[in-house]
Amino acid sequence: MLMLPFFKLMADKQASDIFFTADAPPQIKIDGVTLPINDKPLSADIVRQLAYSLMNEVEIATFERELEMNFGRLVDTLGNYRVNIFKQRGTVAMVVRFIRPRIPSLAELNLPDTLQELVLQKRGLIIVVGATGSGKSSTVASLLEHRNQTQSGHILTVEDPIEFVYRHQKSIVNQREIGVDTFSYQNALKNAMREAPDVLMIGEVRDAETMTHAINYAQSGHLCLSTLHANNSYHMLNRVISMFPTESRNALLMDLSVSLRAVISQRLIPTKDGKQIPALEILINTPHIAELIRNGEVDQIKEAIENSMSEGAQTFEQSLFRLYQQDRILLDDALKNADSPTNLYWLINHAQNKQAEAQTASKQQQERQDSDKTATSFDGFTLDL
Repeated sequence: MLMLPFFKLMADKQASDIFFTADAPPQIKIDGVTLPINDKPLSADIVRQLAYSLMNEVEIATFERELEMNFGRLVDTLGNYRVNIFKQRGTVAMVVRFIRPRIPSLAELNLPDTLQELVLQKRGLIIVVGATGSGKSSTVASLLEHRNQTQSGHILTVEDPIEFVYRHQKSIVNQREIGVDTFSYQNALKNAMREAPDVLMIGEVRDAETMTHAINYAQSGHLCLSTLHANNSYHMLNRVISMFPTESRNALLMDLSVSLRAVISQRLIPTKDGKQIPALEILINTPHIAELIRNGEVDQIKEAIENSMSEGAQTFEQSLFRLYQQDRILLDDALKNADSPTNLYWLINHAQNKQAEAQTASKQQQERQDSDKTATSFDGFTLDL
């Protein structure tokens, strides 16, 4: 296999992606940083050979007809690789993503315990959002694996393509890949209820029809997880609303207010030791947030999360503040990733002021204690009997 050396390199370096395009060296992304593997540009013909070596005849025919191709490849002892082949400036280009063979735990991903409780719920819709490469797939896989290890039942995934591979543990896990096990998301989701899953994972919500299936499934008393490209919960809700025609939006908002369990928004932040750590905004649906969604007042969601009394809810600023307080990230990186740098500055300054006040109070208390000792001192007192 022509690509095997690149697959091995990605596994050895724990790289997330590798990029192939004509007239440039292959580029590899490690901990969010993209670097050239060497200084030798690839010709258009070499890139084409590498890409075509991964496809069978049917896939090649599909690619040449549609000019796009997505699929997964499982390589023994190394792991799973998600492949996207496309055309650019008339030549073939390819991006390969490495999916680690072992699903990381929530603790290994530095994700809060709140998420463990969410994925063990009996019903509701959980959406994980973020930009490409923000770790959405890893978070969803870790959530499902936690459920798989701790609770019996049937987990069904519909993916394009399959990324992480699950082993049957306390739960049975069936994974369906678009184009391999089913023709489309729509076909798979229409039949999902007949397969009696306790948990349904939809790889990505891309349109109104898929979103409708997700909501209906959650409303039927089951747990549904999916991902969506959005910056935060506010953008996620606006994006979902925009998928639907105006006349359907009131019904959509009513359904969302009832079925939504949580929105987990994720960004990967560079750490001081050169790695990455997730910062999370977590929206937990409460009666107040449900009312805001029902009324279409999604612009007030961020303030509602800030003031939420629900355990585990947090804004990006609160998450970034904790990481900064733990000395894991730089202030500059925290500010770059905050939705509101002003709010983050306030949290930092408020904490510093409280710390200074506590230090002053402690010093004053110590001075009072020392003064009391001096005032009640009996040094020099003698009694001659």
